[in-house]
Amino acid sequence: MKSLLKHLSPFAPDQSGAVSALFDFGGLIVICDAGGCTGNICGFDEPRWFIRKSAVFSAGLRDMDAILGRDDKLVSKLQSALDSSGLKFSAIIGTPVPAIIATDFKALKRMAEKRTGLPAITVATTGTRHYDRGASDAWLELFKTFAIENLDIDPGTVGILGASPLDFPTLDAGNLLSDALKKDGWNKVKCYGMGAGLDDVKKASSVVKNIVVSPAGLAAAKYLEKTFGTPYEVRCPWLPQQVLGALPALAGRKTLVIHQQFAANTVRDKILKLDPASQVDVASWFIMEPDYMRSGGFRIESEEAFIEAVANGGYDAIVCDSRLRVALPRTQSFNIIDFPHFAVSGRLLDEVK
Repeated sequence: MKSLLKHLSPFAPDQSGAVSALFDFGGLIVICDAGGCTGNICGFDEPRWFIRKSAVFSAGLRDMDAILGRDDKLVSKLQSALDSSGLKFSAIIGTPVPAIIATDFKALKRMAEKRTGLPAITVATTGTRHYDRGASDAWLELFKTFAIENLDIDPGTVGILGASPLDFPTLDAGNLLSDALKKDGWNKVKCYGMGAGLDDVKKASSVVKNIVVSPAGLAAAKYLEKTFGTPYEVRCPWLPQQVLGALPALAGRKTLVIHQQFAANTVRDKILKLDPASQVDVASWFIMEPDYMRSGGFRIESEEAFIEAVANGGYDAIVCDSRLRVALPRTQSFNIIDFPHFAVSGRLLDEVK
């Protein structure tokens, strides 16, 4: 019953993460469902949908389509949509339906590429994992498909991997991350998926290094390092001012930071820089990479485990999405520094108009 949530809303699932990773690359994204998953993604899990368009479609699977596995019908729809849209590639995203009937996504990829003459990406998401797993799979497939040319290094150029509004509480995260790196001395910054497009992905081998800002970008970073020798660094160059402004008060105290792992690690490191005697534990509901964990770090396995960790941890403050407060006992007071996490609460710092 680890996935049972009595107080919190369900977190964004893996198909939403996959769509978010591919949202801004000019492809035709087809969600392999009957319509419900697409409605959730476009209506709740992808805030960019409210301010600009992306070619996100539902496969519109009917009962017999799913039962009989009519892949040819799906590919025909795909070809018709691509012929009328002028888009550069297709992406087929899995949901519980193809997971249950064991859809062969590799075969779908071959069929789609043969029929359309364009590159195709398939991501075998199942709807049973969290968004970061789907985003990680999508990023990896994107770079495997398009970053195939070994180019000369472009001096002063850095890439950002893993940036998404599901991980950062603002639609302007791409610019904010890029501006922070420019202040560090980089001349050109490519924030893949939030500013940098498909042409930049094709030239990914030309950057001096990659900055991985969330665990969802780590698999792609490792692939680029293995394929082209591009080094990478794990850190978040930007954090919300409301979080940074609260950190001095946490120096020397015991704090729990809950967010995606790399953002939470950055908060921890800043607190320890202010006072090395501080005790800061990092936790996340999502991927916790062992290589980037320190003593006291842990993955939150369930809502019950979260409640127990806070109750027994003796923390002076918690840096987290403030919506997590609803799961904690009303009889206890907690000093919570709000660090919104869209995949958890659907909240942004900026208003979407």
